[in-house]
Amino acid sequence: MMALILFLSFLILLFLGVPIAFSLGISSLVYLVMADIPLNIISQKMFSGINSFVLLCIPGFILAGNLMNYGGITDRIIQFANNFIGHIRGGLGLATVGSSMGFAGISGTALAETASIGSVMIPAMKKAGYDAGFSAAVTSSSSTVGPIIPPSLPLIIIGTMASLSIGDLFLAGAIPGVILGIGLLIVTYFISVKRNYPKGPRQPVKVVVKSFFSAFWALFMTFVILYGILGGIFTPTEASIVAVLYAFVVGLFIYKELKIKDIPKILLDSMVGTASIMILVGLANLFGWILVSEHIPPMVADLILSISTNPIIVILLINLLLLFVGMFMETIAAIVILFPVLLPIADHIGMDPIHFGVMMVLNLIIGLSTPPVGVCLYVASSIGKVPVGRTVKELMPFIAVSLFVLLLVSYIPQLTLYLPSLFN
Repeated sequence: MMALILFLSFLILLFLGVPIAFSLGISSLVYLVMADIPLNIISQKMFSGINSFVLLCIPGFILAGNLMNYGGITDRIIQFANNFIGHIRGGLGLATVGSSMGFAGISGTALAETASIGSVMIPAMKKAGYDAGFSAAVTSSSSTVGPIIPPSLPLIIIGTMASLSIGDLFLAGAIPGVILGIGLLIVTYFISVKRNYPKGPRQPVKVVVKSFFSAFWALFMTFVILYGILGGIFTPTEASIVAVLYAFVVGLFIYKELKIKDIPKILLDSMVGTASIMILVGLANLFGWILVSEHIPPMVADLILSISTNPIIVILLINLLLLFVGMFMETIAAIVILFPVLLPIADHIGMDPIHFGVMMVLNLIIGLSTPPVGVCLYVASSIGKVPVGRTVKELMPFIAVSLFVLLLVSYIPQLTLYLPSLFN
């Protein structure tokens, strides 16, 4: 009965448009009051949820991404992608996907990609004659590559919760992220050919090479982070600080677009972004503790395993559950709540936790481009000044490709485990 009250209050708040963090907190408060549990448990569980050394890397990576964004990274990556593939039919759309793949190694978040790349590419595509809905759809779908290609904030959360190697998780996400990006490129190309979207002039090799070297320092940041972590040079938390110093030096002294006067705003934006994530993690941990207290995880496990113990069926059921949850819940909140619930099921069918973690993130990021809570969908539609329904219609082929990649990742473990196995 009490668990039912918890879920009902949470769902009601969610559908009323209350932010996910506050929906989790208020519904948990309702449960605690009705169950006559001391309210000091709120601060205890929130603190225990964020009291992790590894989580300290989140503000570092967010600050590094903001520094690089202000330092001119977005323009350089877009310019390189456009010079490299802009001469192909639908070149601006292809460049949008390519830019997202390049920018993924810097931001680690889908929303940052949608806002940064979309603000440049969506108006450019509309001006060139692309349909506004298609422009928003390409941007929204391609930005979801960010949370898979390292560094990835959702994968950091999973690594923290399950005491998994962050470096292994980063490597595990690389191949699925690239496959997803290639799939989106293919869809973009075929739609562009069918609709006869324009293509730009072929750039001389010298121009392409020059734009690559211009974007090199931005793209090299991913290598620095991965090599440092995997080589044992520094921990993920230390890597985030190295990324901040790297971004500061590149933006200020190499690209020379980062201004000292921008630093206060960058710090403020980074603090706000970090605080929102930490509050979300803390309140989701409280919500998750209540679920454990009500014995929800074993009930869910028993329910799924009562349907079938066949690994193929169980993985399919987990995917369907996560896809549904991803449509309504923010990625990090869903991970904090559901990862401890579903991991024992994955373990029961012999699924590697690294493989399961990447599969879970890939599931949930698809929801970033689907209503009713798809933040990337709404941001891209807003930038493109196009109705959300029109963008959703254009998104269907991209969602289909994402689901196909999800099935590949789910049922071919080596796509995620091959690179980590090389370093173990």
